[in-house]
Amino acid sequence: MNNDQQKKICILTSVHQVSDTRIFHKQAKTLVNAGYDVSLVVQHDRAETLEGVKILPLERPANRLSRMLKTTWQVWQKAIKQRAVIYHFHDPELIPVGLLLKLQGKKVIYDVHEDVPRQILSKYWIVKPLRKTIAWLVERIESFAAKRFDAVVTATPFIRDRFKRLSCDAVDANNFPILSEMYLPDADWSKKERAVCYVGGIEEFRGMFEMIEAIGQTDAKLLLAGRFSPARDRNRAAVMTGWSKVEELGQLNRTEVKEVLSRSRAGLVLFHSGPNHTDAQPNKIFEYMSAGIPVIASDFPLWKEFVVGNFCGICVNPLDPQAITKAIQWILEHPDEARQMGDSGRKAVEERYNWEQEAKKLLFLYEEMLA
Repeated sequence: MNNDQQKKICILTSVHQVSDTRIFHKQAKTLVNAGYDVSLVVQHDRAETLEGVKILPLERPANRLSRMLKTTWQVWQKAIKQRAVIYHFHDPELIPVGLLLKLQGKKVIYDVHEDVPRQILSKYWIVKPLRKTIAWLVERIESFAAKRFDAVVTATPFIRDRFKRLSCDAVDANNFPILSEMYLPDADWSKKERAVCYVGGIEEFRGMFEMIEAIGQTDAKLLLAGRFSPARDRNRAAVMTGWSKVEELGQLNRTEVKEVLSRSRAGLVLFHSGPNHTDAQPNKIFEYMSAGIPVIASDFPLWKEFVVGNFCGICVNPLDPQAITKAIQWILEHPDEARQMGDSGRKAVEERYNWEQEAKKLLFLYEEMLA
């Protein structure tokens, strides 16, 4: 095998889009910049090369079942043609593809974004009586497969430790922000709007209704960026009193997200307590910190470490709209202290919570696998 072949990497996803921050902007571009030959099998409308990453397009599936069956088969067909040395896949539904690649003698990395068995317990599209059974089955399958892959890369230390207990070679590459991506060093705080923001999936379990109720009791507005899930929940939200103070922005690209953060005086992360939330590390916490704005977050112990521990925001009971209202009003009425919180969050990102530090772990893993 020549040196060029040794550097050939193929990244696989059947679920995510080509613009996915973790997959494309962080991992794929990091590997390209380190000299690897990187291809990405992903839903896209054409074959092209983007910032050094060769895009191998998949047809967009008609529905979830089509994706799990037809799209997974397409991923396998495109993957095996690449003749890569390392295959790095990002979705639990691609576990069969990963196992087939192992049978072909390939090195395989499983990238785990979420604690999937716990995540299933709150999936609205799975009927409640079946969730525990499906979660149990998925955990058994995932654990069986993970022990046969060459490495597992996880988005948090909590998930990493679960796989380490299975004796997997597991490393956490946390979803911390790229230092330059969301930061506006010369932002004029006095010109910010009387607004707070939420960026991400808009769901009941992520505090959608509490945020809208709370903003309705302030003299501010809520910049709401993302997609409702399920879509019918938008109808429930739109009849709430607080909806008149919501600026609905829809799904945004990364440049547009940066602009929303620059307008905002704080960012909200008010997930309800649950098996896949209390030990999670939502990207948006660190993106708000990176943008230099305070964070108003759920009062989970881990989140308090990030937010209160770094003097960069306020933690409240996510089920208490009155507490959320008070936190928003405090931020609005104390602009100097709010800016200091934003500065503290940015400093913490520069020192600890950034992708540039996490990228070193990823590159070290690749070097070890190819040694």
